[in-house]
Amino acid sequence: MIVAAWALSSLGLAAPAPASSAAPQRIVSINACADQLLLALADPGQIAALSLYATDPAYSYLAEQAKAYPHDAGSAETVIERKPDLVLAGRFTKRETRSLLKRLGYTVVELETAKTIDDSIAQIRDVATLIGHPDRGDDLIARIEAARARAAAAAPAGAEPTVAVYQRRGYVTGQNTLTGELLRLAGFADMGGALAGKTGGFVPLERIVTGKPDLLVVADPHVVAADQGSALLAHPALRELYPADRRITLPGRLTICAGPSLPEAIETLAAERARLGGS
Repeated sequence: MIVAAWALSSLGLAAPAPASSAAPQRIVSINACADQLLLALADPGQIAALSLYATDPAYSYLAEQAKAYPHDAGSAETVIERKPDLVLAGRFTKRETRSLLKRLGYTVVELETAKTIDDSIAQIRDVATLIGHPDRGDDLIARIEAARARAAAAAPAGAEPTVAVYQRRGYVTGQNTLTGELLRLAGFADMGGALAGKTGGFVPLERIVTGKPDLLVVADPHVVAADQGSALLAHPALRELYPADRRITLPGRLTICAGPSLPEAIETLAAERARLGGS
């Protein structure tokens, strides 16, 4: 076991050199976004376990692939049972779990949240190198860059339709977010900053109605008022102002973690912008 707590250098964190240059052979992820990177970049035999959310299609872009692996890694005890030589976590993974694993001498890499496409590219490159597959990282990055270039070139000239990302309980993504960047790349004018500031927040229905974005971006086209969180999205005022042709569906699994999902996220929004033409 390498006795070190790693962080990813390209994201501005200290990165002590490992005791060995050999690629890790038993990797455990306790973070949903780390799950995606492992599934896309690692050899199957390197994946000892994934997080509790790995097979949830609402969060995981690679949920089907994740079903082939143990996906019960959460507490320190479940991680230790897998005898990992590398643990991938996130900055928001339970602090007590991360601290205990470090104290016990496990190598723990803490991933930052990717807030931009470039953040995600840097993270892919770091993780791919860390686990011994830089070529796979390069391939994924090439696909992301190609999708980005196509979307930028295809965005219609002229007025940009205004959009607001409206989620459960009225949450709107802010200006300095990955989703905001993706919308602007595809040729939309994101109202997230005006409605919810730089990082996002909860916005009353009345502000959406009076703000009148041209389109709403939603995670699911088929809203059912199953609870209070989803009931807001099924409100009659929203149904009237934003019928199906004024809604863009962008599933959460495409933007929650960036990484492998980015090409499809970019292509989804680019296709929606093309559908609208020069309007």
